[in-house]
Amino acid sequence: MKTETSLLGALGFAACAAFTLAASAQDKPAGQGAAADAPATVPVSVKPRPAEIMPRAAQALIMGVANTGEHLIAVGDHGEILASNDGRNWAQLEVPVRSPLSAVSFADKQNGWVVGHDAVVLHTGDGGKTWTLQNFQPELEKPFLSVLAIDKDHAYAVGAYGLFYKTEDGGGTWGEVTAPAVRGDELHLYSIRKLNNGDLFVVGEQGMLGLSTDGGKTWTKPKSPYEGTFFGAVPVGPKGALLCGLRGNAYLTTDVRGGKWQKIDTTAQTSLFGCESVDATTVAMVGLNGIIQIVDTATGKARNLKSPGDTPYSDVVPFKGGLVLVGESGIQHLDSLQ
Repeated sequence: MKTETSLLGALGFAACAAFTLAASAQDKPAGQGAAADAPATVPVSVKPRPAEIMPRAAQALIMGVANTGEHLIAVGDHGEILASNDGRNWAQLEVPVRSPLSAVSFADKQNGWVVGHDAVVLHTGDGGKTWTLQNFQPELEKPFLSVLAIDKDHAYAVGAYGLFYKTEDGGGTWGEVTAPAVRGDELHLYSIRKLNNGDLFVVGEQGMLGLSTDGGKTWTKPKSPYEGTFFGAVPVGPKGALLCGLRGNAYLTTDVRGGKWQKIDTTAQTSLFGCESVDATTVAMVGLNGIIQIVDTATGKARNLKSPGDTPYSDVVPFKGGLVLVGESGIQHLDSLQ
């Protein structure tokens, strides 16, 4: 199966754990060193160990960030989860795993999920103060790359090689989603979002688009405007979406079901790893070389912003009139969109 993960490394984002699909850095329990040399028929148990509290965690590789409505939560490469009230001062929280964490999503101010390597799923019911491990399957050797929190009971997670799980009981149980149209080719699924009309939308490599118009019961594979990888998607208007991906490819539609896409002139062939709505007609996109672009979704025009850094960004969230940016150099800030 052809993948484009290696191309990402060539583009300079090989250090990004969620995109390189590198093996997890999870440690083996004490006393099992000899088991690593045992015959392949002897199972080796790998147990999660808590993330270390690091004094410079906010300057290390950070993969995802979200605004809960009360504060910001960011997740990183060694199991770090950090919280901030002002976007500048960050406190690292206790986390029961040290697997690389890829993404975070909150359904409301209290209930949220984080996902990552080793098929890790973490949950909070108190706004991020404490985190509980709900899923840990290192034997799959597949990371989750995106998570969508619907409400306090329902959430979805997607990842490498068609990995696609859901919960309907607040994370008490997680099970695979039956979606052959989306999962059949075992492509990497990079993002799952809920559109403003309630449709569920998945994007991934080789132009993968997946759509559910019935709350996740069934899935179809709409025609894609691009054969390369999409890393992010964001709802636009009542029924539309914006996509961002490899080599500066970004597309906009007012109706995902209709399938008519407009290519955005991003002015550069710089891969875009994350996108997020700023307001009803504005989307921020970020990616390689510290690129930041602002798209006017009413016109489809994009403009560059001066970046505070030149290393890759993986995610972005609007905050207090500016942007909070996360990526290879940790957490950075942009005070305005001008």
